[in-house]
Amino acid sequence: MSARTTPTSSPSPTPAPASVAESVAEPVDASVAEPTAPQAVTPAAAPSPTPAPHPLTTADAERLLAAAVAAAERDGVAVSVSVVDAGGHLLAFRRDDRAVLISGETSTRKAFTALQLDAATADLVDAVRPDGPFHTLPTALDRPLLFLAGGLPIRRGGRLVGALGIGGGAPAQDHAFGEAALAALAALG
Repeated sequence: MSARTTPTSSPSPTPAPASVAESVAEPVDASVAEPTAPQAVTPAAAPSPTPAPHPLTTADAERLLAAAVAAAERDGVAVSVSVVDAGGHLLAFRRDDRAVLISGETSTRKAFTALQLDAATADLVDAVRPDGPFHTLPTALDRPLLFLAGGLPIRRGGRLVGALGIGGGAPAQDHAFGEAALAALAALG
């Protein structure tokens, strides 16, 4: 058995330049030059983001309740009013002593529906009819939606911050009471 040996060659060491001046004086081939550190790039000034609108407060919710109830009382209608924040959590609620009991539930569901779909429930009624594009939507969620007029989204600065629901009157009345409440809130700035 014979052992094979492979000749090894060691690279010849590159002599170090005698001085810094000598290393700078040597011509540099650009195709083999070492990469340089990236230069810091100053980004163009980005447009400042639109500040987030103020969230819906309890004071706002109380104003909405009062305005909706006042509008309903002017028409002689006993209502329930629900206000939810942007997360769908009940922020304020009031049921008139004379309002039908179910109006408490319907007002809350209308508010939740308006919030989830970012639309007035009056505008969604046709969409859930048997031949409508969302005919199965009312039962698709754990928390049922309600497609009767009286739910309205609340926006500030073009962004959704909550919703209002009115129940107890005819659907068109509930919607009108909600619009009156939103107008009252907007008038306060």
